[in-house]
Amino acid sequence: MALRETLSLLVLLLAYLGLALGGLPGYRMNRAGVALVGASLLVLLGALDLEEAWRALDPSTLVFLFGVMVLNAHLGYAGFFGWVAEGLWKRARTPFALLVLLSLGSGLLSALFLNDTMALLLTPLVLRLARGLGLNPVPYLLALMAGVNTGSLMTPTGNPQNILVASLSGMAYLDFLRALFPVAFLGLALQVGLLALLYPEARSLRPLPPPPPLRYRLHPGLLRKGLLVASGLLLAFLLGYPMAQGALVAAGLLLFTRRLRSERYFMRVDWELLVMFGGLFVLTEGVRRLGLAEALLPLASSPLGLLLAATLLSLLISNVPAVLLLAPLAKTPEEWLLLAGGSTLAGNLTLLASVANLIVAEGAGREGVRVGLLEHLRFGLPLTLFSLALLYLGLA
Repeated sequence: MALRETLSLLVLLLAYLGLALGGLPGYRMNRAGVALVGASLLVLLGALDLEEAWRALDPSTLVFLFGVMVLNAHLGYAGFFGWVAEGLWKRARTPFALLVLLSLGSGLLSALFLNDTMALLLTPLVLRLARGLGLNPVPYLLALMAGVNTGSLMTPTGNPQNILVASLSGMAYLDFLRALFPVAFLGLALQVGLLALLYPEARSLRPLPPPPPLRYRLHPGLLRKGLLVASGLLLAFLLGYPMAQGALVAAGLLLFTRRLRSERYFMRVDWELLVMFGGLFVLTEGVRRLGLAEALLPLASSPLGLLLAATLLSLLISNVPAVLLLAPLAKTPEEWLLLAGGSTLAGNLTLLASVANLIVAEGAGREGVRVGLLEHLRFGLPLTLFSLALLYLGLA
């Protein structure tokens, strides 16, 4: 028994090390692979059997995430995101106006349609626009990074950790929005102020030339259907309809089509993220069975401690694993919201603290634009500290 527990503990330590590093040195595994291998080894060692591992999964979280991904895929094929981006760019008359519209627009889109998706779709558009207007792209790329992170805080659909918190806590969509919208909005305003302070060219009020045309294909039929389903889903959420059930129904309505093959939807579903979630549920059950979660109790014995623990663990092992580890310690709605907020806002601290940051940085790097670690830190550090303070004062 002691040997099995020791080996299980070693598996968990290696798994969380791999999650922190994005993989294990010398092995070609990403975070999804690490989580799945760790879960399978726990089953092999007898820490839990296959049925117990299956029961550790949270179907509501997985179904909710899948449904939102299908909706994003449909709107992406319809050209919705390019259409919205073009509408924002046309209203940007000055470099400062562009900074404001990009921050608020990316934040709102992320709140509705997942932050990583927005980072992936908007990065090439921002680069093309900045170059076409003769602007330094760096402050606008930083605005996109922080905008998708901070904006995603507003709603349960904004990012994977919020989906997890909403599913595990049973919190209503409207309650989540009502509590965190003010914090996210103030955080977006704060990032505009910081970037305007750090980059004089971004606060310029000189008139800009007409923006270059953005290349995207708009499919009116798909767009109408996607907006109708998205609007119906949002209304259902606001009226208190179960979120996972609503997302599944929305996915079914969108897949029932003569225009797009089902395979095209499934190509845009992030299966790796779903696999990682599944593996993490099993790893967390292993942590619970070995009593390791009790070691976190001193860290999170108060609302402030829970917020700090969520922030630090998110930086060390990524936000979704941090939320799963700390979830048993959240008892009140305020504590659940602090957990969601700390794990989300931690992503603004460093360039490596969020997948969305890496998506933007890598996309820019392929186009010859570099966003350095120190350049991000001088913006991300004050933004994170002030945002966390706003979150705590607003909820505690």
